[in-house]
Amino acid sequence: MPTHAPSPEVTTSPDLLEQVEREVRAVRDPEIPVISLDDLGVVRDVERVGDGLRVTMTPTYSGCPAMKVMEDDVRAVGARHGVAVEVVTRLSPAWTTDWMSEQGRESLRRFGIAPPTGERAHHSGPVGLRLQVRRVTCPLCGSPQTEEISRFGSTACKALRRCLSCREPFDEFKTL
Repeated sequence: MPTHAPSPEVTTSPDLLEQVEREVRAVRDPEIPVISLDDLGVVRDVERVGDGLRVTMTPTYSGCPAMKVMEDDVRAVGARHGVAVEVVTRLSPAWTTDWMSEQGRESLRRFGIAPPTGERAHHSGPVGLRLQVRRVTCPLCGSPQTEEISRFGSTACKALRRCLSCREPFDEFKTL
């Protein structure tokens, strides 16, 4: 998809750049359209560079198949306004569910996806032994009585679970 950059003699107003930044942050995840890339924590930085913007993004997985669509959607926001948007992919540090906003977690829950629980699953240094079972609450009825059906759900970042109370299946966003 072509990106339309403004001509060199055109100066982009700060108000327009602010509007484009807001719209970039509001771009929806193509696999989970109830959450913005900003609330998901994928947008790591938006900085002004000349008359355009540089958007730094970190995928939820280094091989995330939706990343190309996300990048194209972010560039398309700039193109609609005649503002050049450069997208930079940063793989380190790796994305973690700790970067997801509370609003994003609530959006997932309301949509029927159990948001990630607890702290991230990876650590640097010794990891203490955890003897208690991790509880995932059903986003449909609120019961903590759930079971994992498959560690692999409809996308790489989700697992498939079932509620033992209401018997409904649901996705769980994995804690990473």
